[in-house]
Amino acid sequence: MPYSELRKGRDSIPGQIYLVTTVTHQRIPWFLDFTHARGVIAQMCLLHGEGWVESLAWVLMPDHLHWLLTLQPGYELRGVVGRLKGRSARQINLSLGRSGRIWQQSFHDHALRREEDLVDVARYVVANPLRAGLVDRLGDYPHWDAKWL
Repeated sequence: MPYSELRKGRDSIPGQIYLVTTVTHQRIPWFLDFTHARGVIAQMCLLHGEGWVESLAWVLMPDHLHWLLTLQPGYELRGVVGRLKGRSARQINLSLGRSGRIWQQSFHDHALRREEDLVDVARYVVANPLRAGLVDRLGDYPHWDAKWL
């Protein structure tokens, strides 16, 4: 079944907590560059500040993003992710004097069920740099945050 068929019928539910994962085009590690990484993070903060989402936890890895968020009323998840990807890609391309894809077209989302422990999911998200062997201590990795940690 094509990816577009999987997306049909999915709803964006205001107040729902989602874990979103999105990957760079061809897994290029754009976010090894500190400035590019902070640009993506600034766009996430802007979406939070504009009231599209409440960011609960996130980690920006060299070639992908994990973002635990609560979708706010009046917004659709695909619009939130599309805005993040579009804004950040424009910034990166402008800084490099290039055009082209930064992100893969799609993203994965998981709507958390009531019985899932939100703090455990947040800890799992932010521990990605440790599991990937990028750092020995989470505090040494600069591109993460969590509401509770």
